Order: sequence, then C-alpha cells, then structure tokens
Amino acid sequence: MIRTGRYSLRLLRVWRRNLVVYRRIWKVNFLVPLLEPLFYLLAFGIGFSGLVGEVSYAGESLTYVAFIAPALLAVAIMFNAFYETTFASFVRMYYQKTFDAMLSTPLSLEEIITAEILWGATKSVLAAGLMLVVIALFGLVRLPEGLWILPLAFLGGMAFGSVGMYFTGITPSIDMFNLPIFLFVTPLFLFSGTFFPVAGLPEWAQVVAWLSPLYHLVELSRLATMGRIESNAVISLGYLVLFSGVFFGLAVRAMRGRLIK
Repeated sequence: MIRTGRYSLRLLRVWRRNLVVYRRIWKVNFLVPLLEPLFYLLAFGIGFSGLVGEVSYAGESLTYVAFIAPALLAVAIMFNAFYETTFASFVRMYYQKTFDAMLSTPLSLEEIITAEILWGATKSVLAAGLMLVVIALFGLVRLPEGLWILPLAFLGGMAFGSVGMYFTGITPSIDMFNLPIFLFVTPLFLFSGTFFPVAGLPEWAQVVAWLSPLYHLVELSRLATMGRIESNAVISLGYLVLFSGVFFGLAVRAMRGRLIK
C-alpha cells in the first residue's frame, strides 16, 4: 500500500541516497560545471565582444562577457535541476524501479517526490558554486556579495526542479521529454534576457519574458554578481517563491496520479 499525505525527516534518506550515487562519479559531475562556463566565456569573449561592445544594465555599462556571465550561472541552475528531476528521476522511477522499492518502506510518496526536488536543487547549488569560482577568476563577480548566488541557486533549483518533476508526472515515456525541452526550456534559454537585454524586445515580448522564471533568476544573478540591491529584486524573489510553490503542488499531484493507479 502506497503511503500518501505525510512528511517527515525520512525524506533526507532519499536525498542521501542520491548523494551517495552522485559521489561515485563526482569527477564527471564536477567537470561539466567547471568547463562549460569557460567555453562560453572564451567563445563569447573572443567572438562577440568586439561586435557587441558594452551593454547598458542597471545604470552601468558592462562588457558583453560581464553581461552574460551571471546569465550562464542562472542557465546552469535551471539545467541541473530540470534534467535531474526529468531524465534522472524518470530513470529511477520507471527503469530502475527505485521509487517502487522506496514506497515499500515507511516513506510516503510526498516524501520521495520532495526529496527528489531537493536533490535537484542541491545539484544546482553545486553547479553554481563551481561556476562561480570560474567566473570569479575572470574578475566577473564582486565578492563577497556574489556569494548570494548560492542561496539563489537553491531557490532557482526548487523552482525548476518542481516544474521538471511535474513534467515527469505527465510525460508518458522518456523520449517524450523532447517536447518540454523544446517548448519550455529552449524558449526560456533564448528569450529570458540571457544573451541580450529584454528591453530591446517588443512590448508584448517583454511581458512574455517577464513571466519566465528564468528571467527573474537571471536578473537576480546579475544583481548579485554586481553587488547591487534593487527594488525589483524583491519582486523577482517573490515570483520565484510563488512559482516554486505552485509547481511543487502540481508536481506532487501529477506524481500521485501516476504512481497510484
């Protein structure tokens, strides 16, 4: 019988189980967050900086590399949490039958799903920390203010981990994850102020971009790396908290419907 509607600290055992697996291949897991920003910074620094010049943001003139570096942090936060709670969680649920094994213990379904999302957020924090070291070496982060990226990464990881788990609950097969990646993740990646200021878009597109959780994560990341505090940061934080809460509830509901038949 599947237990539902209960939360306890037992969920940390699920989180720890994922940590143990992660530690077995930690060198591979560390390699991507270290090298990916380096490749992006070198490519855009060499290829685009001369063409773009400086970008005006929050009343300051930034080099193009300084403009995109915090956005790459936000993108890494999104990717790590989303892919962990889609592909990785689906494999544990469907192919490895790990969820079935855990549901035969005193763990409730909600505890398992919450632990999966928390683990996705943890991977986002680890990736953001590694990337922060890389871009700090380029002098693109103001310290210690830039360390606010780490708690921000956890919040962003909860947001994208929750929406990823929701898609896991409604996606019939692992091959079908191409749809949310193409229709959800890719548009966010391209049109959330990552590579160009949203202010340059038409008004209707600016409204759509504002609804993107990645847009708010990018804005907060830029302000953190610049050591700036702006009033709109409170709105962005509130939006991410609300987005996380809504999709966390939807994720639990979707997974309950999938696992309880």
